[in-house]
Amino acid sequence: MTDNVTDHLPDTALLEVEGIETCYGLSQVLFGLSLSVKSGEMVSLMGRNGMGKTTTIRSIMGLTRARAGAIRFAGVEVREQPAYRIAKLGIGLVPEGRQIFPNLTVRENLIAASANRLNASDPWTLDKIHALFPRLAERGSNMGNQLSGGEQQMLAIGRALMTNPKLLILDEATEGLAPLIREEIWKCLSMLKARGQSILVIDKNVGHLSRICDRHTIIERGRTVWSGTSAQLMAEPDLQHRYLGI
Repeated sequence: MTDNVTDHLPDTALLEVEGIETCYGLSQVLFGLSLSVKSGEMVSLMGRNGMGKTTTIRSIMGLTRARAGAIRFAGVEVREQPAYRIAKLGIGLVPEGRQIFPNLTVRENLIAASANRLNASDPWTLDKIHALFPRLAERGSNMGNQLSGGEQQMLAIGRALMTNPKLLILDEATEGLAPLIREEIWKCLSMLKARGQSILVIDKNVGHLSRICDRHTIIERGRTVWSGTSAQLMAEPDLQHRYLGI
């Protein structure tokens, strides 16, 4: 473990993951992993394939329960809470593979998730999602399984935003998308950050992540091995070679 690992998570963090251990049956995947996201901050979670990134997200969301450690969201300990309660606290997930509802229309996918449980003063609405992704307005009556991969990713982001989350989590934000669609997604994330949206993002594009994220956490074999700012990350190219395969 390198010297830059965050030993003490900030008291002001919106999300605090501290020393979690997660298993699938007898196979342990996470070994004391820690990370944090402050309110209004955009943080990346990076690492090679199979190092535990998606398991970290599943642990945060209560989909695969961590057996040890602490997961606090907005000051509430959630490690042992069911996934639906964690989501209701204000976490919106854009999962790997999108997982939109194939037998609902684009409009129905968005409306089905619509909620403003936390009484946001400027909540996301259908019109605002259409302004963010005009293509979704054009495809509103199409079924989810009739969309391209890029359109499905836009829909997955729109669906998560319609829950008006305090924290937006994206697992593989641009994986498998055409270059033009990737650029559109990055522009969307930059706009959301400027709006003050707290974001935790997994992606392989270090260049884009270093430009728009405030901080980064790198994991290796289920452990946090480095945490720091974009400037620190770009100043240590050896980190990228050692942990990201670049």
